[in-house]
Amino acid sequence: MSDLFYFLRQIQSFAGKKLFVNFFAMVCISLLDGIGILLLIPMISMSGVIEVEPSGQSVISLFSFLQDVPTEAGLAVILCLYLLIVISHNFFQRMITVQNAKIQHGFLRYLRVETYRAILQANWDFFIKNRKSDLINILTTEIVRTSSGTQSFLQFMSSLIFTLIQIGLAFFLSPAITLFVLLCGIILLVLNRKFLKTSIALGQRNYHLGKEHLAGITEQINGIKDVKSNTLEQSRINWYQMITKQILTEQVDYTKLKMKTQFYYRTASSIFLVIFIYFAINLFHAQVAQLMMIVLIFSRLWPRVAGIQGSLEQMATILPAFKAVKTMQNQCYEAKEINLENLNEIMPLEITQEMVCEQVSFRYHPTSEFALKNINLTIPVNKMTAVVGRSGAGKSTLIDLLMGLNYPEKGNIVIDGVPLTSDMVIALRKAVSYVPQEPFLFNASIRENLLLLVPDATEESIWDALDFASAAEFVRKLPQGLDTRIGDRGIKLSGGERQRIVLARAILRKPSILVLDEATSALDVENEAKIQQSIERLKGRMTIIVIAHRLSTIRHADQVIVLDEGVIVQKGQYRQLAKDKRSVFGHLVSNQLEANY
Repeated sequence: MSDLFYFLRQIQSFAGKKLFVNFFAMVCISLLDGIGILLLIPMISMSGVIEVEPSGQSVISLFSFLQDVPTEAGLAVILCLYLLIVISHNFFQRMITVQNAKIQHGFLRYLRVETYRAILQANWDFFIKNRKSDLINILTTEIVRTSSGTQSFLQFMSSLIFTLIQIGLAFFLSPAITLFVLLCGIILLVLNRKFLKTSIALGQRNYHLGKEHLAGITEQINGIKDVKSNTLEQSRINWYQMITKQILTEQVDYTKLKMKTQFYYRTASSIFLVIFIYFAINLFHAQVAQLMMIVLIFSRLWPRVAGIQGSLEQMATILPAFKAVKTMQNQCYEAKEINLENLNEIMPLEITQEMVCEQVSFRYHPTSEFALKNINLTIPVNKMTAVVGRSGAGKSTLIDLLMGLNYPEKGNIVIDGVPLTSDMVIALRKAVSYVPQEPFLFNASIRENLLLLVPDATEESIWDALDFASAAEFVRKLPQGLDTRIGDRGIKLSGGERQRIVLARAILRKPSILVLDEATSALDVENEAKIQQSIERLKGRMTIIVIAHRLSTIRHADQVIVLDEGVIVQKGQYRQLAKDKRSVFGHLVSNQLEANY
């Protein structure tokens, strides 16, 4: 239950004084409810139906001041008091309802923002180790479930406060009868502990099913083109029917558990009430008015006790969601690499000489093979460096290290003689523009996608960047030009058009380092030639690092780095390396020439 207490502390930390004000209002409502019940005694006495004598600890003695008042006036006073109590009761109830809504939905927003902030501040290794759909599941489904847990907690506290005050009132009326009823209630609670264990187990299964459901949906929507082109529709429908059936079963099981609990409580409360009345009359010799008050109190109290049990079951059911959110937050805190509060204050890193890899080795897991081994590499400033090699050679891993996304296990990345540390990483990334092999665009207009990195860019600079990326011509032909919406991930554009928009966005930032990861792979020969000309114009103005499979794009690189199985096997200029036909680079060139023919 430590996870539950962890989130209860977070609720208290978020709500602060508002939570205690709510608890005070709950106490007031419970007290007013009790006073309203007690007012029934003088009303009964004044009606003359039952004669109640003020003696000993009798509650009627509390209203002895009404004895000297004529019956008609006394009744009017009592009814006015009752009206005042009802108005006060409704006032506090309204305040509690509004405040509870503010606490619940405010805490939901707080959890969302803090968890999303923690995720964004985590390092790249965190995203490598966690499935994307699991992060989405935490941010959307599980945090919402924790919010319903907040509501259950507030309901639990309301029922608990009401119960305690009503028990106190009953104890004041008759200690012996109240102790007897409490003993019956404790026995009932002990016998129903198994319901909490069942609720926790149901919650655990529901959490895993929800996670797998979202993961499958995310993967299939992302790969919908493969699903359609390979006629996988029926197999995906079969999977969806299976997992939704499992979810349905879990929901029905929870409803059965809830109804079973309520059935036991209502049956048990009826049995105890019968036993209680019998013993109250025959064993405790309770007065009629006193007995009526106690019966009324406990008939109102039993549903609240059932509510406490229901709230506990609800909180037990969502306990796995609590644990999942807590675990994700802790993982993010451990992987934290930046502080968003001062992110805008960090200036781009100025590189005046070179970036150097000194005996750099890296692996993704302590027990796995090294993806890079003893890399020694110098990248001169304002020069073009190309990184080539077979698939899996370590090209992207090397780029991730140079951009500060990952950190070497051995060796150092040195910039202008200073080893790259976590304090310098954000400044380095602000100096870099990255164009990935799979271009990503938001479901917005072209203009909005371009302004993402440079919000204050002028119209002229936007068109200059588009011109540079050979994108201006096709953008002008679009129905709304720059303001044309391009769909989810830019689906309304061709692959080449998407890549050119992303390249234009990178250029618009005017970076010190431009990293191109297969940035021309989706372009036709004509547009590739234009991009090559543009890159040539950039040489000498910024440091360019290119990952290339299409070797024609790196003919004019100042140096070519050839990787094979995580090791640098060749370094030099394109023509020099291509002469050695037996080398790795020579084989790559030969294979590509054969493929072209």
